[in-house]
Amino acid sequence: MPQLNPYLHFNGNAEEAFTFYKSVFGGEFAVVSRFKDLSNPEYPVPEKEENKIMHISLPVGNNSVLMASDVPEFMGQVNENENRTKISITAESKEEADALFNGLSAGGKVEMPIGDSPWGSYFGMFRDKYGFEWMIDFDFRQ
Repeated sequence: MPQLNPYLHFNGNAEEAFTFYKSVFGGEFAVVSRFKDLSNPEYPVPEKEENKIMHISLPVGNNSVLMASDVPEFMGQVNENENRTKISITAESKEEADALFNGLSAGGKVEMPIGDSPWGSYFGMFRDKYGFEWMIDFDFRQ
């Protein structure tokens, strides 16, 4: 079965965001590469972008990896208000769902407070302080 892993793009604050995500999920970064780590003279990196994140990954749980990069200025800016794709997390308990919801939504905007849903699960939605949308779900029936 294929594994799906979200890949997020940032406007120069990927490291800040991933430090925040790591504070919620725990664990350690598997990879942190900066644009200055490119050693190809054919693709010079502007000095102001050398320390931006070229690739970062944070393992989450047993089978998932959250990944990201900063978008170099020459590629344009990411419109953080247009991140309409939601990252869905299925928690293993109501307590874990609450911890993830409260941690990730800190400083963001709650769209649907976490609670019992009409379809029978414990569910909530929000946009985090970096503009990404999340859904947290715990299904009592599983």
